[in-house]
Amino acid sequence: MNDIEQTRFHAKIYGRVQGVGFRAFVMESGVRLGVTGWARNRWDGSVEVVAESDRPTLDRLLTALHQGPRMANVTRIDVDWQPASGEFSSFYVRSTV
Repeated sequence: MNDIEQTRFHAKIYGRVQGVGFRAFVMESGVRLGVTGWARNRWDGSVEVVAESDRPTLDRLLTALHQGPRMANVTRIDVDWQPASGEFSSFYVRSTV
């Protein structure tokens, strides 16, 4: 862990984000940026992401989420910023809820 303050966001991504490799895209982006947390599909057709890192890194991840993989069409992202918990050691894909 570095000396830069850690923070967290909980996001729901809407649009054409299932069946287009979105969760794998999020995981690859999170791992590349050194972010910890998870991504999962939701039964309502959205993708949910919880991510922890420093704010500039999380802002870069959010920029990537707005773009998504080639076949995705992101129409909206709802983001809730929270204090980091430090509970994650990596970035992974969780089961659908």
